[in-house]
Amino acid sequence: MSTTSSSQRPPARRGPGGGGPFAGQMPAEKSLAFGPSAKRLLRRLLPERAKIALVVLLAIGSVLFSVLGPRLLGDGTNLIVAGAFSKNLPSGETQAQVIQSMRARGQGQLADLFSGMHLTPGVGIDFLALSHILMLVLTLYVAGSVFSWLQSYLLNGVVQRTVFRFRADVEEKIHRLPLAYFDKTPRGELLSRVTNDIDNVSQTLQQTMSQLLTSLLTVVGVLVMMFVVSPLLAVIALVTIPLTILITTVIAKRSQKLFVAQWSHTGALNAQVEEAFTGHALVKVFGRHREVEERFRQKNQELYEASFGAQFVSGIIMPSMMFVGNLVYVAIAVVGGLRVASGAMQIGDVQAFIQYSRQFTQPLTQLGSMANLLQSGVASAERVFEVLDAEEQSQDPADPVRLGPTEGRLAFDDVSFRYVADKPLIDGLSLVAEPGQTVAIVGPTGAGKTTLVNLMMRFYEVDSGRITLDGVDIASLSRLDLRSRMGMVLQDTWLFAGTIRDNIAYGRPTATDDEIVAAAKATYVDRFVRSLPDGYDTVLDDEGSNVSAGEKQLLTIARAFLNRPSVLILDEATSSVDTRTELLVQQAMSALRQGRTSFVIAHRLSTIRDADLILVMEAGTIVEQGTHLSLLAAGGAYYSLYNAQFAGAVAEE
Repeated sequence: MSTTSSSQRPPARRGPGGGGPFAGQMPAEKSLAFGPSAKRLLRRLLPERAKIALVVLLAIGSVLFSVLGPRLLGDGTNLIVAGAFSKNLPSGETQAQVIQSMRARGQGQLADLFSGMHLTPGVGIDFLALSHILMLVLTLYVAGSVFSWLQSYLLNGVVQRTVFRFRADVEEKIHRLPLAYFDKTPRGELLSRVTNDIDNVSQTLQQTMSQLLTSLLTVVGVLVMMFVVSPLLAVIALVTIPLTILITTVIAKRSQKLFVAQWSHTGALNAQVEEAFTGHALVKVFGRHREVEERFRQKNQELYEASFGAQFVSGIIMPSMMFVGNLVYVAIAVVGGLRVASGAMQIGDVQAFIQYSRQFTQPLTQLGSMANLLQSGVASAERVFEVLDAEEQSQDPADPVRLGPTEGRLAFDDVSFRYVADKPLIDGLSLVAEPGQTVAIVGPTGAGKTTLVNLMMRFYEVDSGRITLDGVDIASLSRLDLRSRMGMVLQDTWLFAGTIRDNIAYGRPTATDDEIVAAAKATYVDRFVRSLPDGYDTVLDDEGSNVSAGEKQLLTIARAFLNRPSVLILDEATSSVDTRTELLVQQAMSALRQGRTSFVIAHRLSTIRDADLILVMEAGTIVEQGTHLSLLAAGGAYYSLYNAQFAGAVAEE
């Protein structure tokens, strides 16, 4: 066995939360490209295009029925007004004769008014025709409501299925990301992106799609009807459109950056809260709760200022649009009244046009008010897209080698690796671990011990050289196949919310109860599980807080025992157990290691005295190798480490 190697340790790695409770601030988010991100978000709706087409048809029908209503009601008003005036006119005369008589009597203004109506002198209101109009209007409004309900129902399904796929894509992406991504990304920030931001995208699509479609169709439909009723008044109403575009554009540009900052600060605050809660006991022990509270106050203040600014600036859009709409409404009322007085229009037409003006300005106002929702949703989508666009781990081979039963011979052949391109860590390292051999790796913190394990598991890929399992390059295997042959027990225990039985069987879901109990007995888990009220059916929370740290470690060891891998990796696996339990676990590990290659990373040298081979690492280099006794006799680095742990204790006694 030989070794050559590097000189520098890797950059400090952060924990799952991206740093301790007192880590520095997160970097600022890059500016949002609204247009491309909005288009990309809309492209995610393409699988639902058939249902979207049906939604559009229903929306067209609903809008068509709603815009016809005011026109028909205006006709009804004309019938009522014309009937009321006709009843008081002398019968037997025509409308032209009545108007001529009025002009002859000097009633020219009233004659102008009557000239714009359809009068039948001596005949009152035609209630039969009026009832027909009202029944038609009622039918149109009912049909429009039904179409609108169906549209909302279908659109809700479209949005929820789209967001469902969005979440699924993010979940799948996370499993394709390399370990390096999680090392540099705070856990709270990542959680904020896959929960808060996706929820915000869902709400944005839900609230804006239906309203946006309906508003646009309403603007078009109402505009057509306004030109039909009165081209002059329609031109006046058109002044609203350029003003709307101008106001929305000016305000949206100012609020966009604020929405990006809002969701950036949301992620930063979540990361800080997650870190503080995870390390709550540590914060209390060191009396740093004041500093944590102050950091929370600062982050909360930053989020408040960004959110307030974003909502305030974007909130100006709607009152501005309402002001413009009211001005147009006044202009239409004045001009329309003058045209009725001149006989150019009927009262019912002006009534219909005023309704249309309201219907016209209302969707424009809604479109303006949706700007803040759209900007917020697209800002969140951009943050999720950054996760989806993150560089993935290298692909498994297209035709991976399929291993049969493995013996567990693991070899490093001239392996070089570095976390940062210009900072070498491991350079030209070679070693061989024979089947059934226990290899212990010791050395100071940052020496590269865990890095070797990460390379074995292909959490990171080697820069050069190769690692082989039974003579086969592990890069030619699928990661799933490789990791199924390896068992790993970490210093940081991980248990999920579920029963003790489920946690032990996590690596082998098909294991029988007898196999689970046998693994628990072999690793001395059974002795404390039997003392629990529900035994193996005891439900653990996601932090495993209802069992001790040592018991959690024993459960993870039992999990590895049940899986019975070809290669076993123990990374400080007994660091959380007491001395008596450690001795019991060592006995269980001796049985587990029989016929299996084992790598043991240890700071407590008492746990690796019986190892077949001990590797002493410093700065990524194996500086010594041998058995416990031979390394002590050599009086080198291992001897110094051993004395540092035990000689002082002996001297104190």
